[in-house]
Amino acid sequence: MGWLTFGYFISYVPYAMLVKALASGVTPLSGKPVSGFELLPAAVLGQLVVMPVFVALSGWWRYMRRGGIGGRRIPVAGRETLASGLFASLIIGTTTMNYTFSGVSILFMLLLMRGGVLIVSPLVDKARKRRVTASSWVGLCLSLIAVSVALGDVNSYHLTLAAVLSVLIYLVGYMGRFEIMSRVAKSGVLATDRRFFVEEHVAAPVWLALLLAAGALAGQAQLRAGFTTFLGTPVALAAAGIGVAYEVLFVFASLIYLDRREYTWGVPAWAFASLMSGLVASFSLAWTAGLQAPGNAQLLALVFGVGAAAALSYPSAVTWWRVRATGAVCRVLFVCGGNTSRSPMAEVIAWAQAAEAGVADAFRFSSAGVATTRPGAPMAPDARSALAGLGLGRARGRGNPGLHRARPVTPELCRDSSVIYCMTRAHRHGVIAMAPEAEGRTLCLDPRCDIPNPEGQSPEMYSRCALHIQRSVRVRLGELLRSDLLATYRRAATPGRGRWSR
Repeated sequence: MGWLTFGYFISYVPYAMLVKALASGVTPLSGKPVSGFELLPAAVLGQLVVMPVFVALSGWWRYMRRGGIGGRRIPVAGRETLASGLFASLIIGTTTMNYTFSGVSILFMLLLMRGGVLIVSPLVDKARKRRVTASSWVGLCLSLIAVSVALGDVNSYHLTLAAVLSVLIYLVGYMGRFEIMSRVAKSGVLATDRRFFVEEHVAAPVWLALLLAAGALAGQAQLRAGFTTFLGTPVALAAAGIGVAYEVLFVFASLIYLDRREYTWGVPAWAFASLMSGLVASFSLAWTAGLQAPGNAQLLALVFGVGAAAALSYPSAVTWWRVRATGAVCRVLFVCGGNTSRSPMAEVIAWAQAAEAGVADAFRFSSAGVATTRPGAPMAPDARSALAGLGLGRARGRGNPGLHRARPVTPELCRDSSVIYCMTRAHRHGVIAMAPEAEGRTLCLDPRCDIPNPEGQSPEMYSRCALHIQRSVRVRLGELLRSDLLATYRRAATPGRGRWSR
């Protein structure tokens, strides 16, 4: 999350500066202000040019659904991601428009927009019954204080009706986008989240281009000029650069929102990065172009923004420090029969989900079998294919399916494990018979039912098994993340303990 937030900050500064400079007429390319409606067509064309480049180079287009057109299978977007793309297009268009209104600064409009989203985020979390942690609430409150303090320094600004409507449309876009994202993505499942990301990513600028074209055809004079005469001016290339810059920041922002944790966790981090970029952009334009600089209250707001970032990062910072100081980790052992299908799939899935949650350094996942007859055997090909179907077939380093080699459960493995998750009740009985002292921390991965063995069955059964394991691992990992042991490392911090034990 830290790198995503930093990338968003770095990309937002040139975007905001370029929009405001062109709208204020302070660039060498134009001696007069350019309206937002004139800028938007060139900006969306710039984004439409670079968006396919990113999708192609990242390779994420492979996660898109496939549809048949003229007998050919091509990547397509689903109905819900198309709807989310429409809401995202409203956000893209109004964000650019909001910085072009006269009488307001970058930071003023930024505070209005981010303040609204900060209020929307916990409402969406509660509506979707997402757990909101104490550190997230603290970060949210400090972020709202930062917005309130900064707004006290904008008495000289003039907010027009058009600007108010633009901000309201912007907030509607976020409410719709977050609601759909909560239902169909934001799951911690790599394949699901990337499918949503890339399909929405492709749809959003297309929707915006269609909406702008419809406005031009309906008679909006400035939009019509933006699609015609303006594109032949030197300023059009700079306006296209707005779209290029937005494409970059759109990638970082979308990945922040898709983090499986609650919006109340990710949105304040995103808002803090926005506030920092707004300050940098505002002061840069004040120094280079003579535009109005932010006042002292906005600088005081930055202090509260830093406090919000500290609150959000506190749990991760504590975990990192305890791991560094004590070498403490939660050692999770997955157990099945032969250790070639179910338990290694659980191991790979657990590494992926821990990495998505940003807590991989707090865990050591491994697997073994109570009835391993071929020590050193690789993971079953159908099991690897099932993982590939979940988007986990190309993991590198920890959790790489290709590196797995089967091994038997031993008393030493059981003794060194913080918790042991078995695929069936029979496997649990086998572990307890081998290591009676581990009974209290030996559990069935799915407490409701056994996870059947797919060996010798169809690839579809392996896929079903992988999905069953994925759901169960998500629940068990969530339990560990909420446990007082993992949250505070109290036992790991005990002098003389170099490993977390129970």
